[in-house]
Amino acid sequence: MTTPVIRIRDLATRFGEACIHQGLDLDIRRGELVSLVGGSGSGKTTLLRMIIGLLMPDKGSIEIFGEPLFGGGVARERALRQRFGVLFQHGALFSAFNVFENIAFPLRELKRYDDGTIHDLVMLKLSMVELRPHHGKLMPAELSGGMVKRVALARALALEPELLLLDEPTAGLDPDRSDSFVRLIRMLGEELGLTVMLVTHDLDTLAALSTRVAVLAEQRILAYGTTDEIIQIDHPFIRNFFLSERSVRALQNHGLATAPN
Repeated sequence: MTTPVIRIRDLATRFGEACIHQGLDLDIRRGELVSLVGGSGSGKTTLLRMIIGLLMPDKGSIEIFGEPLFGGGVARERALRQRFGVLFQHGALFSAFNVFENIAFPLRELKRYDDGTIHDLVMLKLSMVELRPHHGKLMPAELSGGMVKRVALARALALEPELLLLDEPTAGLDPDRSDSFVRLIRMLGEELGLTVMLVTHDLDTLAALSTRVAVLAEQRILAYGTTDEIIQIDHPFIRNFFLSERSVRALQNHGLATAPN
C-alpha cells in the first residue's frame, strides 16, 4: 500500500484543562483533496497548525511523506517542510513587502537562486494564480480580498510543494470571487498533481473541491469518506452541517446526494 502523504496516529492535544483532540487518526493519500470540517472550537485549525509544525501534540505521531514531522534535527525538519505549502485564512502577507517580495520570500530564504532566477520564478507564480506582472509592484494594502488570496497562494506554491494546506481558503470572499478561487485551486491541484487538505465551513467550497471529507467531532475524526458516504451517518453534527436547508441546496448545486438512504 502506498505511504500516506499525511499519517496521524493517536493524536492528543490539551490546552490547560481543555482536551481538544483525543485518539485522533487520519490518513490522506497522494492526490486526494480532503476537506476537514467540524464545529466551532472543535480543533480544526489547531490540527492544521500541528500538521504545519507550528504546534506540537501532547501525544501521538504525525508523519508527512512517511517521515516524522518532528525530530531528527533542524535541517531534516526544514527539508521536509519545504515539500508543503500553506495558505493561511487571511493570507498572512508581509505588510511591509510588495507582492513580488512576498512571493520571493521563501525563494530568498533558500539562498539557492540568483536575482534573475527569483524574478522569473515569481513571474511564473503570478501567472499561475492568474495575476499579471504589474501586480507584483502593489502593496498588500492595495489588494482586494480575492487578490490577497491569490498572492498568498502564489507564495504557498513558490517552492513547488507536493502538499498544499489551506485554512478557510474562501473566507471573506463574495460568491463570485469564491467560485473563481475554488476553480483556480482545483485547476492547479490537477495540473501540479497536488495533494490538498483544507479546513472549511463552506459547503460550496467543500462540494466543489473534495474527494473526501474528514469530520472532526467528539475530539476525533468521527467520519471520513466521500460526501455521499458522510451524509448517511446519523450524528447530530453531520445532520446539522450537511442536511440543513442551505447545505442541501449547496450540495444539490454540485450534483451531490442530499438525503440518507
